[in-house]
Amino acid sequence: MYRLLIADDEIKIREVIAEYGRINNYSVMEASDGLQAIEMVEKHDFDCVILDIMMPNLDGYTACKRIKEIKNVPIIILSARQQEDDKLYGFELGIDDYVTKPFSPRELMARIKVVIERSNKARKTQEKEIIKYEGITVNIPSHEVTIDGNDIHLTNKEFDLLVYFLNNQGIVISRDTLLERIWGYDYYGVERTVDTHIKMLRKNLGEYSYLIKTVRGEGYRFG
Repeated sequence: MYRLLIADDEIKIREVIAEYGRINNYSVMEASDGLQAIEMVEKHDFDCVILDIMMPNLDGYTACKRIKEIKNVPIIILSARQQEDDKLYGFELGIDDYVTKPFSPRELMARIKVVIERSNKARKTQEKEIIKYEGITVNIPSHEVTIDGNDIHLTNKEFDLLVYFLNNQGIVISRDTLLERIWGYDYYGVERTVDTHIKMLRKNLGEYSYLIKTVRGEGYRFG
């Protein structure tokens, strides 16, 4: 049975999500603020965490950062904020989906299912090997990346992008393809999230940033 953590300061919202979660055979735990969510992640293993942004004591964005430092668990942001910049910031933090309020509980359950399945599939299909290209070394099982022997930190999405590029060297890849392969959804209206992540990945690759080439009007090519 998959385990969900719902972190929201609105009791009614937690109750609705929890009810639908149990109907869909999930084990559900609840947190009323960001600090409590972090404490629960430290003590328990979850297959997906649903975080509200505006919570007392600690907001959802900050809680997301800390949770990602503790465990590699899929996170869905649930928020009344509908601005593109809010969504982009969430994706920059490594979230797996962003759902705006008011929301459909049935749609949320469908998104949770997809996020969990994608996470599980990624774990199962990752080849147990080390990929090397010039000064870049990627250890897929341990989720570690080094540049000329020095460890660098990548978010989950940056790591997935790098692995995808390494496995598709020399091929022009469109933004739509990257959205589908890395995020699993067509995030209409927030396609810029791809460019944002590419920019961050290039920065982290340092002198090897030139390996990710922009193909005007087409997308990106690695190598």
